[in-house]
Amino acid sequence: MGGALAALAAVGFAAAASGAGYVNTPADICDIRIKGPIGDRIESCIRHHVMETDVRYITDCFYDRTEARNWWQTEFWGKYMHSAMPFAVYTGCPLLRKNVDEGLVRVVEAQTKEGYIGNYPPDRRCGEGWDVWGMKYTLLGLLHYYDGARVTGNGELGTRALKSAMRLCDFVISELGPGGKRPFWTTGNFAGMPSCTILEPVVWLYDRVRVREDLGGQAAARKYLDFATHLVSQMSEVEHGPRLIDLALSDVPVYKRWPLNDNEKNMPGHVSKKNRLKAYEMMSCYQGLLEYYEATGRKDCLEAAVKTAMSIARDEVNVVGGSASDEHWFHGAVKQHLPYRHLQETCVTTTWMRLCEKLLALTGDRMWADELEKTFYNAYLATMRKDGGAFAAYTPLNGSRLFGHDHCRMHTDCCNANGPRGFIAFMRAFMQASEKTAIVNFYASGRAGVQVPGLEEKVVFDQYTHYPKSGTVLMWNRTKKTQDFTLKLRIPAWGAGTTVKINADAPIKAKPGEYLALSRTWREGDRVEIRFDMAVRVHRLDHAVAFTRGPVALARDTRSGDRGEVLRAPVPDKPQFTLVRVEDPDVLMACSAILPFGSHSENVDGVNPAAVTFVDYASAGNDWRPDNIVRTWFATEWTIYE
Repeated sequence: MGGALAALAAVGFAAAASGAGYVNTPADICDIRIKGPIGDRIESCIRHHVMETDVRYITDCFYDRTEARNWWQTEFWGKYMHSAMPFAVYTGCPLLRKNVDEGLVRVVEAQTKEGYIGNYPPDRRCGEGWDVWGMKYTLLGLLHYYDGARVTGNGELGTRALKSAMRLCDFVISELGPGGKRPFWTTGNFAGMPSCTILEPVVWLYDRVRVREDLGGQAAARKYLDFATHLVSQMSEVEHGPRLIDLALSDVPVYKRWPLNDNEKNMPGHVSKKNRLKAYEMMSCYQGLLEYYEATGRKDCLEAAVKTAMSIARDEVNVVGGSASDEHWFHGAVKQHLPYRHLQETCVTTTWMRLCEKLLALTGDRMWADELEKTFYNAYLATMRKDGGAFAAYTPLNGSRLFGHDHCRMHTDCCNANGPRGFIAFMRAFMQASEKTAIVNFYASGRAGVQVPGLEEKVVFDQYTHYPKSGTVLMWNRTKKTQDFTLKLRIPAWGAGTTVKINADAPIKAKPGEYLALSRTWREGDRVEIRFDMAVRVHRLDHAVAFTRGPVALARDTRSGDRGEVLRAPVPDKPQFTLVRVEDPDVLMACSAILPFGSHSENVDGVNPAAVTFVDYASAGNDWRPDNIVRTWFATEWTIYE
């Protein structure tokens, strides 16, 4: 990619080690500057969440090694670093850099002589609780710091972080590696999946150590790749383990990866702590398998991840891009109109975005950008409080949004810690590159640039748009040097009727669900105009309907006068929705439609269809009050003849 900064692509994004590489190379997030409502949300998250996180509070646990209740206090610092270090580089904020430095020093100084960093006593380490899971996140935090320090110039402390990560991984290998004290998959719950997620940072560690001759280079790094290979075998070859490769390659849907017995089917809450249905942890395992594919070229790991993600998109993801009930797969795509509890855990939402981002880079398949965009504008933005200072634990399709409960005797929770990571995934996938090709995946006002292989100068485009409220996107080439390259524009699957025009040329009709490739000699000031057809689509499931406009799901809430009425039949296939102005600055988009709402046609108010107001799902219910109820799926009436 050229240059030390660009070589990082995005802070914390592991470079391909050998055997396999990206089809699309991500841009550096420092070259993605988003403005408008989305930019405001990113800035508010940085200011009110990331910067206000108390690093001493989330690192105190590493000095208290008396964990006895199988909690996961040690995950919070590593999750924080996933967004804090990239945003420290992105903003250049001295206070944020000071915070990440202080947290790093506290974690490193808590390391024992054996290399352990955690809060479990010696007799409970690497056992059935969440100790290995916590060490996974600690490794990720250390490596995120190392990557960022190479950019900020704090290389000495970065090397200290890398050495600490090596010692921590050495400790895990001594306990759980080949010939260790117990089989790796037997640690933790859910068939060992939480512990197996450590594969991701183990491969990251291998990738970073192998190029550091002062730390032993390839010879020193080999044991980490060998450990990763051992982990893959534990994840795929043990009968009662996660079986993440063979079940995927056999096309077993994610919701059928564990046969539920009668007791589990009737059990409220988590169906079992031994199952393979836990959504967040399963996807995190595939994140590691994708890293292992990069390092080794083992195509079965990539194929298994793709097949699993296809099952998730087909069988689990709902109309707002969210998934899972009680944090488990449950064939939710066909049940999303029903009142299931604890829908759309934020940890599941952000991890799905990360998985889509990675698959987009590795495969170049536009589908993963479509999926990421749908989740981002709906399920993800809906999780964030209006001021950016907190993220909800669950975001129901019908119901109210509230604070998550505190975890582990701490005043935070896993979802609140995970929330900012979604913005990182969106920004890393915003613009990408392949050989002599710049790829635009998302549309939002701002400036985005990427270093294209084979070109001397970074390709930079400005965007002016109110997308997704508006279907018009104007782009100007701001690259100084005249260069021959291809500009690929993602045309979403819903984008039938999309046209693209370059300068004064005739409009081009774009095919939905494909990239439109524009190859030419590009000069500074060249103008690209995209016009998307934002017609509203109706989604139907067993006497219930939902509406989407472009990538955005439409919803109603009590503030817009919703009273829970049913829709009287028939609901038109192509209802007419009109954008309307609202005074609330926290509402991204509002529409009005003439629809037959009402329970009884003889009522005066229900004789004729009436104007009904909808807003985007992320804005509906964003008061975070029990009486601020959101509805996304609307019941339609039955007749006695059915």
